[in-house]
Amino acid sequence: MSISHEQGTSQQTLSFRRYRDGEAEYRDNHDKIFKAGWSHKCPTYIQSTPPCQGSCPAGEDIRSYLNIVRGIEKPPVGADGKPTMPWQEYAWRRLTEANPLPAVMGRVCPAPCESGCNRNQLEDHVGINSVEHFLGEYAIKNNLQFPMPGKSTGKKVAIIGSGPAGLSCAYQLAKKGHEVTLFDDHEFLGGMMRYGIPGFRTPRPVLDAEIQRILDLGVKTRMNCRVGTDISLAELREQFDAVFLGLGAQAGRALPVEGADNLPNVVTATSFLRAFNDGRLKHVGKRVVVVGGGDTSIDVATVARRLGHIENANPTDFENAIAGRMAQDVAQVSAKQGAEVTLTSLFTIDKMQANKHEIEQALAEGIHIRGGLVPVGVVKGADGRCTALRVAQCEAKIAGGKLDIKIKEGSEEDIPGDLFVSAIGQAIDFTGLEVFNNGKGGINADRNYQVQGQPGVFAGGDVIRPHLLTTAVGHGAIAADGIDRFLAGEELEKRPKIDVHSFDLMRKLAEKGLQPGTIEEPLRGTCDSKGAVHNYDNRSDRYIITHKELFLGHFGHADRHHRKVVTLDKESALGNFDERLEALTEAEVVAEAKRCMSCGLCFECDNCVVYCPQTAVKKVPKKEASTGRYVTTDYDRCIGCHICRDVCPTGYIQMGLGE
Repeated sequence: MSISHEQGTSQQTLSFRRYRDGEAEYRDNHDKIFKAGWSHKCPTYIQSTPPCQGSCPAGEDIRSYLNIVRGIEKPPVGADGKPTMPWQEYAWRRLTEANPLPAVMGRVCPAPCESGCNRNQLEDHVGINSVEHFLGEYAIKNNLQFPMPGKSTGKKVAIIGSGPAGLSCAYQLAKKGHEVTLFDDHEFLGGMMRYGIPGFRTPRPVLDAEIQRILDLGVKTRMNCRVGTDISLAELREQFDAVFLGLGAQAGRALPVEGADNLPNVVTATSFLRAFNDGRLKHVGKRVVVVGGGDTSIDVATVARRLGHIENANPTDFENAIAGRMAQDVAQVSAKQGAEVTLTSLFTIDKMQANKHEIEQALAEGIHIRGGLVPVGVVKGADGRCTALRVAQCEAKIAGGKLDIKIKEGSEEDIPGDLFVSAIGQAIDFTGLEVFNNGKGGINADRNYQVQGQPGVFAGGDVIRPHLLTTAVGHGAIAADGIDRFLAGEELEKRPKIDVHSFDLMRKLAEKGLQPGTIEEPLRGTCDSKGAVHNYDNRSDRYIITHKELFLGHFGHADRHHRKVVTLDKESALGNFDERLEALTEAEVVAEAKRCMSCGLCFECDNCVVYCPQTAVKKVPKKEASTGRYVTTDYDRCIGCHICRDVCPTGYIQMGLGE
């Protein structure tokens, strides 16, 4: 049977006081305030990067789209005084400035943004992934499109690979007016999102919709075309003004044990998943052993569990299907039975690298996960096939960036199986592009992701550093900026310390017709200059605000709204390829966004206005106000008491004008 339940539970208790249990020291700033010989006592409005954005590999402006969802930042209004678009669309457009694939990433990204969320200091993080999921679904259902690029630059860019890095780069370059062509050696676009992740995690209609939206910007494609084989790199450099390498790592790593080579039923995870996603693989052996511990190994195990096996089937059927030599259909006319799936990991279950939720789902489906085991050999049968994987107990840890494995002597045992899948990592196929191989199976690039010694050639994604799909999206966007400057003949600037998209107060003021004049240093930040916003500074490119700079006492307890997840058991998993994750409702999404503490940006709580004893902090007149410019300070009244700073929940108010 299948069970519908809520994803995760809140574990932490709420601390609603400024001082925690056991703290006895009173922090008094009076001596510092009244002995200061500079403007230390004046409040300034400092926009900082929240840790969610600082943790997002794609650099999404998370705080901004959450503030739109919750109703703090409003969509711009037209001449008739009505909003020019629904808030859902406005939030989606803010989100997709960084990431054009929110419906996909909202499902599969392990959400490091949520691990960094300051709300974890209270009861639980904000469900950022859930909000992204909802906005992505809204855009598909309402057929939202990206605005078409303006004037064409006349420049042409070739992008090799159509995974998340390539699609992200294509999207950003197309928006800038460049002509983009995607080259891919597969039949369909998507890279590992299509060929490496099963459809019950990334539904193909969702993936297709988000890819098509990028193509609709005028992006061209050349499918079933491998650069380096079907077209040479020299030809590419001659036909295009710049090249982006988003090859991905779609070659699997074989089991690193003696005797595992050339065994027909010992395969890599990438070949297994590609055979499944291509529709070739219809069933597996009765006993499947997966070696890994990361998300890919969980994908392999859950797919094998769903495919099941067929009694009296030819054991070479699934081997040939994985190798691509035949497409068998016996599974469609024979009754399937469940497969016994065992997953081994170097690390114990609690320290496995896979998403904890996916591990829980795999266990619920009857997949046997055994941690603390290292492969040491294979057992071969008389027919030349593998009959068992020999493992030993071990202690594994990462020290100094290197993996250290200590094997327990005399602990060897054999795990029998019919199919063995190595999910221990991926590799890059440099065939025809060997010139870019740095000798370590990757590509060397600078902070703009320009390949060393190759002007006009940029790279991103797993070819730089195997990591998350969202990381590849970020690489593609940064590389697109570098390509744009290269094509314009500009020097590639040093990337900021914190490379994220952030709320743009100047753009928001312009939406209301309040854009200030030209900023002339050093008058920036003064109350006398019409070319600046009084006592405001955006430090989002260099400063991430921590929970220690917030007034946590402002926030009450609010449980997270969890997405519903359909959990399958051992029987119901067989043949079930339906999506398991349900999006939140609109009401739940708004409520979840309201849990955001808007770290580093005003969210209009009125604390500073209410508690100022001198009425020095005032609301900006409504006609002149906007998000991020809700209050201001009258320095003729301010006595530097610091109360406004102490009661500011978001840390937006800091003391020390000009510091």
